[in-house]
Amino acid sequence: MEIPVFKCKNADDVMKAVKDYNVSFIQYWFMDILGTLKSFQITPKELEASFEEGMGFDGSSILGFCRIDESDMVAMPDPTTFQICSWRPTERPVARMFCDIVNPDGTPYVGDSRYCLKRVLAKAAQKGYTFYAGPELEFFLFADEKGTQILDQGGYFDAPPLDLGNNIRRDIIFALESMGIAIEYSHHEVAPSQHEIDMRYAEGLKMADTVMTYRVVVKEMARKHGCYATFMPKPIFGENGSGMHVHQSLFKKGKNVFYDANDKYHLSADGKSYIAGILKHAPEFACVTNQWVNSYKRLVPGYEAPVYVAWARRNRSALVRVPMYKPGKEAATRMELRCPDPAANPYLAFAVMLAAGLKGMEEGYKLAEPIEADIFHMDEKTLKKNKITSLPGSLLEAAQVMKKSALVKETLGEHIFTKLYENKMAEWDRYRIQVTDYELERYLPLM
Repeated sequence: MEIPVFKCKNADDVMKAVKDYNVSFIQYWFMDILGTLKSFQITPKELEASFEEGMGFDGSSILGFCRIDESDMVAMPDPTTFQICSWRPTERPVARMFCDIVNPDGTPYVGDSRYCLKRVLAKAAQKGYTFYAGPELEFFLFADEKGTQILDQGGYFDAPPLDLGNNIRRDIIFALESMGIAIEYSHHEVAPSQHEIDMRYAEGLKMADTVMTYRVVVKEMARKHGCYATFMPKPIFGENGSGMHVHQSLFKKGKNVFYDANDKYHLSADGKSYIAGILKHAPEFACVTNQWVNSYKRLVPGYEAPVYVAWARRNRSALVRVPMYKPGKEAATRMELRCPDPAANPYLAFAVMLAAGLKGMEEGYKLAEPIEADIFHMDEKTLKKNKITSLPGSLLEAAQVMKKSALVKETLGEHIFTKLYENKMAEWDRYRIQVTDYELERYLPLM
C-alpha cells in the first residue's frame, strides 16, 4: 500500500485522511524540556473530539513541566503535522501529529518547548522576517545499545565496502521522504560507523518538528537492520563526535536579508549583526545547544569541533562559518553555527539562536573580520591578539554562564529557564561523583 505525503490544513483534512487510509491509531507527539519525545495514541473515534477539546494528561510526570498540584495539561493536535509513520506496517497504518501543550483554560503552557520557539518566531514575524534552518545531524551506528561496537572502518565520504551503512542510510532516506521530508544528500562521516543525512532547509517550526521526526526514523530504521543508532555527541574516545551544524537565514518579502551584492563578503549589515549576535551570546546559550555532560567531550580542539568564538568563510575551526557565495545563488546566503549537537532540544536550540541573532540586529552589533587561519594551532598570545574567546569547557561552566544570561532567560521564559538550569546542575552533580574507568586504570596502580 503506497502512502502519500499529506498536506493537511485543518481537522477535516485529517479526519478524511484517517478514513481514506484506514488508519488504526494516531500518535500524539510532544516533548519535555530536554527534547525527549513523549507520545500517546488515540483511536480514530476520539479524533474529532480531540481537535475540539484536546487530550488531557498528567503534566507532573513530564520532566520540566509542572508540580503535582497543577498537573492537568492538555495536548492540542496540530493538523498540519499529520503524517503516516513510515516505519510502521501499512496494512493498518499508524499516523502521528505534533501537539501544542495548553492549560485547562486553553492558554499556552509556558513549559512547552514548541510554544517557546513559536514566541521567538512571532517576534521575528512582527519585523517581517521568516526564519529558515537547515540542520545537519550526524549519528553513529553501533551493534547494539550496550556498547560502541562499530559496524565499519569507513571515513569521510568513503564508499562501500568501507562504508557498510549505505543500505541503512538509503532506507532511512526513503522513510523520511515518505513523510514529506526533503533530503539533499547523505554520506559516511569522518569517524568509523558515523553517518550524516542532510535535510533541505525549512521554516523554523517545521524544521524543529522535522528534527524530532528524523531522530525517530533514524533509530527505527537502524533497529529494523538489527543495529542501534545514537545521537550521543561523543560516544568514542579519540574519534570525532557528532554535531548538528545549523544553517540559518532570514527572509523578508521573499528576499534574503543576509545578502548584499556590494559587500566583499556578500553579507548585508543585518547579516553581519545577526552573526555578531550569535557570536556574542553563544557562550550564554551553549547550555541549550549542548546540554549534556557528554557534549563537552566533543567540544575540544582537534576533532573538527568548533570551540573558538570567531567566524570564517572556509575555516571549519571557527564557531560560525559563512559558506562562500556562488553567483546566482543569492537565496543561499546563510550562516552556519557549528557548535550544536544532535542531542539538543531543537525547539529551544532554534529559539536561542534566533533570539541572539535578532538581538544583534536590533542593537547593531559590529562583526569583526573573519579568521581564516587554523585557530586550533594558535597559541594563547595569538588568540588574545585576535580577541578570540572560547565556549564553556564543561556542562557546569555552561550552566553557570547561562544562569547569568538575560537573553536566554527572556527567550526561554522563567519556567523553562529555571527547570533547565536545575536539571543541568543535577546532572552535573550525578556525573562528578562517578568513579570512571580512567581513574581506576590511572590511579589504582599508583595509590
